[in-house]
Amino acid sequence: MSEPTLNYVSCPDASGNHRMAYWQWGRADAPHVVLCVHGLSRQGRDFDVLAQALIARGGDGLRVVCPDVVGRGQSDWLQDPKGYQVPAYAADMGVLLQALQPATLDWVGTSMGGLIGLVLAGQAGLPFPIRRLVLNDVGPTISWPAIERIGAYLGAPLRFDSVEQAADALRLISTGFGPHTREQWLALTRPMLKPAPEGDGRLMLHYDPAIAIPFRALTPEASAQGEVLLWQLYDAIRARTLLLRGADSDLFSRETAQAMTRRGPHARLVEFPGVGHAPTLVAEDQVRVVSDFLLAA
Repeated sequence: MSEPTLNYVSCPDASGNHRMAYWQWGRADAPHVVLCVHGLSRQGRDFDVLAQALIARGGDGLRVVCPDVVGRGQSDWLQDPKGYQVPAYAADMGVLLQALQPATLDWVGTSMGGLIGLVLAGQAGLPFPIRRLVLNDVGPTISWPAIERIGAYLGAPLRFDSVEQAADALRLISTGFGPHTREQWLALTRPMLKPAPEGDGRLMLHYDPAIAIPFRALTPEASAQGEVLLWQLYDAIRARTLLLRGADSDLFSRETAQAMTRRGPHARLVEFPGVGHAPTLVAEDQVRVVSDFLLAA
């Protein structure tokens, strides 16, 4: 299967409802679901390479579902930007899971997507418990300088004359993704773009610039309070957990990663040299590590 199907689910919010898009690979009735959730300013097509590899190994009993978190990709933009926060995203994923009805659920979350998975996996009594959890370059403690770095470019009103120009610009702010071929980088860039509303043929980033509003409102004090809750949730996780880390990550420290191997689900840690924040799960070694973890007997 070379292309996924695009689907939608309706989720409640403070202003009524919004549609969340999701990309589905594999048979629509496959009982084993791997839910792959992207980072802060990304979208569901980030997982194309991983999804195809999983389907090739998992067969007809597996489907891979990659949502565009609200405000991104093909999903609606919210009327109230205060809704662009992890608890609301987790609620949306609960609605999506009700629509998917998985018999077996695994989760792959990159950065923000990992935090959403952590929040859900740490709650008892969920109707669809997470069996295996992959946290990609994220944990309960996040570096404040990295948050400031991301806030400096998030939501900027960028315009591009071509996909190639956009790829070059995004590569400058995404050096942490590590080495990629030109074609790999273009493949990661194309779904990140949409026609600009000015109608002049230029391109813009796919996401609502207002996702930056609650992100920039975060303070060190509020971040520290959030860490306490996230550690509590992490310690309650019962899913078998794999922790991925870019060895050069400025967001997710080695100290935090090591602490996560000693408490809660006692995650297994794999680090990728020459990569920062965050591994894209495009490189063969990264795909193999995740596939082996999820599909092992």
